[in-house]
Amino acid sequence: MSMHTASASWNALRSQTERAMDSEPTLADVFRQAIIEQPDFGCALAHRVGRTLADTPEQQQALAERFAGIHRQAPELTDSAWRDLQAIVSRDPAFDTALEVFLFSKGFLALQAYRIGHHLHGQGERLLAMFIQARCNERLAIDINPTSRIGSGIMLDHGTSIVIGETAVVGDDVSILQGVTLGGTGAGAKILGNIEIGEGAKVGAGSIVLHPVQPHTTVVGNPARQVGKPKHARPALDMDQSFDEQG
Repeated sequence: MSMHTASASWNALRSQTERAMDSEPTLADVFRQAIIEQPDFGCALAHRVGRTLADTPEQQQALAERFAGIHRQAPELTDSAWRDLQAIVSRDPAFDTALEVFLFSKGFLALQAYRIGHHLHGQGERLLAMFIQARCNERLAIDINPTSRIGSGIMLDHGTSIVIGETAVVGDDVSILQGVTLGGTGAGAKILGNIEIGEGAKVGAGSIVLHPVQPHTTVVGNPARQVGKPKHARPALDMDQSFDEQG
């Protein structure tokens, strides 16, 4: 995004905010702190993410200042955020304006926190990156590993229970709904009833298990059926989530 386009987009967002202050004065302080008092979009993002992750006003200020510095250092983060914002406005009927997305979309917020964490992890700052991931999981119920690779123009619709693992790669212009796991093949399984899962067994992602699973077998599907045997006697210890050939 060119500097001219970014400036025009920021001015449009500020104009939406000024109109909102007139129409909904109850939220005037929210609008003022989130947009009006911020010098640019990168600082507004930094403030928004810092406020969500912090426990105290002092920590909020420290995080916001650090994140604003990252946005100045890596302007591509701001460009990606604009594309995410526009994607949500155009695709999600729950939001009418960019201001609504900026203030109320937790999927958008989690993405911008991830982008900061991904940049930090790439700079070798693992602890702060993991702090961001953990707080997003705690506060927003969205868990994105900072080493995953995510493009721009992304919409996380609703967002709750989205898990994007370290091996995941998400391209540009992707929409993901709630409850989606990327990067693992053992997620989302359901065991229904008084059912025994035998020692050393594996249950594939999304499987619905209605009957006991024999020891050292792999089951997948709805209803779950046996498809093979694990390569290892204790698959829970090595976390090999690949499917197994019939043997």
